[in-house]
Amino acid sequence: MAPIAALLVQMAISRSREFDADAGGAQISGNPVSLANALRTLDRKAGEIPMDASPATAHMFIVNPLSGGGLAKLFSTHPPMEERIARLEGMVYGQGVSR
Repeated sequence: MAPIAALLVQMAISRSREFDADAGGAQISGNPVSLANALRTLDRKAGEIPMDASPATAHMFIVNPLSGGGLAKLFSTHPPMEERIARLEGMVYGQGVSR
């Protein structure tokens, strides 16, 4: 049980780092909406063009190269793209970011 719990914590930390990276990128560029639009485009293209990835390499991709829902989401290193985009847009439109 402990190895599974450790893995879930590790995946949660990885997802948190994705949000931090998005916020940092938005600060550097000064344009969170442009970053949100870029993520939208990447997400759309990822659905059109299959990516050759395995769970061992998924963390190196900007968008989640693996599909799956339900229980598989617990083990995802990527937060949902919709949530990443919403947080970036919230930086501009004053909705704030909750963790």
